[in-house]
Amino acid sequence: MVSSEDVTVVALLADPDTPTEIARRLARTLPDRLAERAGRGRRFEVRVVSEPFTAGTEDPPALMRRITERADAEDWDVVVALTDLPLHSHGRKLVVDLSHEYGLALLSLPTLGGLRLETRARRAVEEAVLTLAAPQTTGTGGHPRSRPLGRFVSRLAPIHPGPVDEEEAADLRYVAAGPRGYLRVLVGMVRANRPWRLVPGLSKALAAALATGAIATVNSTVWSLSAALSTPRLVIATVGSIALMIGWLTVDAHLWYRSTDTSPEERKRAGLYNASTILTVAIGVIACYVGLLAINLVWALFILNDRVFATTTQTPLHATDYWTLAWFVASVATVGGALGSGLESDEAIRAAAFSKREQERRDMLQDDAEDGDRSET
Repeated sequence: MVSSEDVTVVALLADPDTPTEIARRLARTLPDRLAERAGRGRRFEVRVVSEPFTAGTEDPPALMRRITERADAEDWDVVVALTDLPLHSHGRKLVVDLSHEYGLALLSLPTLGGLRLETRARRAVEEAVLTLAAPQTTGTGGHPRSRPLGRFVSRLAPIHPGPVDEEEAADLRYVAAGPRGYLRVLVGMVRANRPWRLVPGLSKALAAALATGAIATVNSTVWSLSAALSTPRLVIATVGSIALMIGWLTVDAHLWYRSTDTSPEERKRAGLYNASTILTVAIGVIACYVGLLAINLVWALFILNDRVFATTTQTPLHATDYWTLAWFVASVATVGGALGSGLESDEAIRAAAFSKREQERRDMLQDDAEDGDRSET
C-alpha cells in the first residue's frame, strides 16, 4: 500500500555480509532510478535493513512468512529480501518469490550468476519494486492478479516462471532451469563464497609453502631434477600438487557436505553444494600456486649462480632454467603447503572457504546431526 504523500517506502531486507553490501550500494541510486522509471511524480525512499532473516531455514514459504511478520511491524510499502543462500522450490532453483498482496519479494542472489552480479541484482530489484508498487488488478473471484516482471525473464534467461502452491504467500515465482540455470547458480554460489579470501585465510599453509620453496630453490638435487623434467611432467606435477592440496583441505577441514536425507532433491542439492565447495577451494589454491610461482621465480633470479649451477647439473644456466626451476619448486611448495594446512583450525578454513550464511547453515546442520546422535545413544 502506497503512502499518502505518494512516497513509496522500499525496504531492502538483506542477510549480513555480501547481500548487505550489495543492498547498501543499490540504495545510493535506487530511489532516483525507480522515480525515473515509475514517472507520474512518484517518489521512493529506500531503507537498508541488515539482519539474518534466513537463520534456521531455507524453505521459501517459511521465509516469506517470516518476512511478512517482519514487515507488519514497520511502515514499509514494499520489501525486497536479499540472501546469498541458494534456495529451492519443487526441485527447482528459486530465483525470486513475489507476493503482490503483501508487497514482498524474496531474491536469491546466487541464481543471478557470478558476473555483473550487482548490475543484475539492481535490475531484478527494480523490476520487483515497480511490479509490487503498481496498482493491483483483480482477477476472477476478486483475488489480486499476479503481474509479471517485465524484462526480468528475457534479460536473465534461463529464468522461467515456476509453480506456486495455493497455500503459499507468494503468487508469482521465477526459477532457474536447465543446465545453464545450474551453471549460473553454481557460479553464483562460488562468487558468494568469495574464493579470494582463501589465500590470506591459509596463513600457516602459505608459510609452510614459502619455507618449502625457499629451501628447495637452493637444493642442488632440485636443480638437476628441474633441468631433466619435460614440460608434460611439469604439467603433471602442477595438476597433482593442486589436486592434493584441494583434496587435503576438503577432507581435513570437513568441507564435504553429507546429508542424511536420501531423496533425489536432497542429493541434487548436496551435489550443488559440494561442486561449489570444490570450485571455491580450487580457485583459492590456484591463486596460491600462481603466487608461489612468482615468488619462487624472483628468489631463483636472486639466488642462482651460473657457475655453481653448471658445475652441479653439467649444463649451462639458461634463462629458461629459472622458469623451469620456479615452476617445479612451486609444485613442491604446494605439497608442503598442503601438509602445513593441517596446522590451521577447521573453523579458520571454513571461514575462509564459505560465505557467512553458508558457514552458519553448515554449523546448524552439524549441530542438528550431533544432537541426533546424542539422542540415539
